[in-house]
Amino acid sequence: MSMALPSTEPVVVAGAEPEAGAAERRALVFPGQGSQAVGMGRDLAERYPVARRVFEEVDAALGQRLSALMADGPEAELTLTENAQPALMAVSMAVLAVLRQEHGIDISRLGRCVAGHSLGEYTALTAAGSFGVGDAARLLRIRGLAMQTAVPVGEGAMAALMGLDLQTAHEVAAEATRDSYDGAVCVAANDNAPGQVVISGSRSAVIRATEIAALRGAKRSIMLPVSGPFHCPLMAPVADVMAEALAGVDIQPPTLPLISNVTAREVSDPAEIRRLLVRQVTGMVRWRESVLFMKTLGVRELVEVGAGKVLSGLARRIDRQLSGMSIGAPSDIEAFVPTV
Repeated sequence: MSMALPSTEPVVVAGAEPEAGAAERRALVFPGQGSQAVGMGRDLAERYPVARRVFEEVDAALGQRLSALMADGPEAELTLTENAQPALMAVSMAVLAVLRQEHGIDISRLGRCVAGHSLGEYTALTAAGSFGVGDAARLLRIRGLAMQTAVPVGEGAMAALMGLDLQTAHEVAAEATRDSYDGAVCVAANDNAPGQVVISGSRSAVIRATEIAALRGAKRSIMLPVSGPFHCPLMAPVADVMAEALAGVDIQPPTLPLISNVTAREVSDPAEIRRLLVRQVTGMVRWRESVLFMKTLGVRELVEVGAGKVLSGLARRIDRQLSGMSIGAPSDIEAFVPTV
């Protein structure tokens, strides 16, 4: 789950003139959970038959009218992890299908690398041809269901610590469990940007951590409305489920390298991708480090493909030399195409 909070930084939209070597200066990034909203993808489906076909492929893979839920809600049902994860992937893939079918733009012309925040990593791999859309939808349904049920409701929690760096967040999480006699867990789960670290674990320990964080200088702590404590050791049963599910899926080498959540480095080997997707379930999402690594590759712009603007909004917060834009609606596509 992404659990990245929107940035207050303005999203910089690329100009109309294409730049020489522009693709080498871009990374394509794909949103995580929390970016879903009722109505997402509706305008794409209404305008572009190819987008409708993507949604129909996802519906068929899941045996569910997920596209109707995306378009019309109810919101509570769309927000369920089992629905939000494949739905977000579907919107991103619909945007890429429009670029390819309507404008003749293949992903190889769009960026230097791909990355996604938590579930967005599956979308990134689908975009780069490692998974088929149907396989990705089924994997995300399995992942979402397993994440929802791994820890009894009310026993886990997540909180965003605002204004603390990663090292301090690690120390706060460790202190929250140091004198615990009940096996409580609390770890840093998402390193999203400077001053925005999400912790995850046992509810009692997470609450203690927010109290400790206030004493350590946090500007504020925000308890997140999530259905489980994601990206922490309590998700170990989900890792087992995903290891089995991924073992049954053929993974192709991506056409663009993936920047892994787990390592914050490039990966293209299918066997290594499979291992890292399993580790990702319990491991910290190293988003800030991933973005800074992309910068060492020459990337200067993050193009967020799909619903929401969370990741593109974080770009300048992570490094002021970076910019971000999002393409999730027909008007965004029209603005983006001349820059390719």
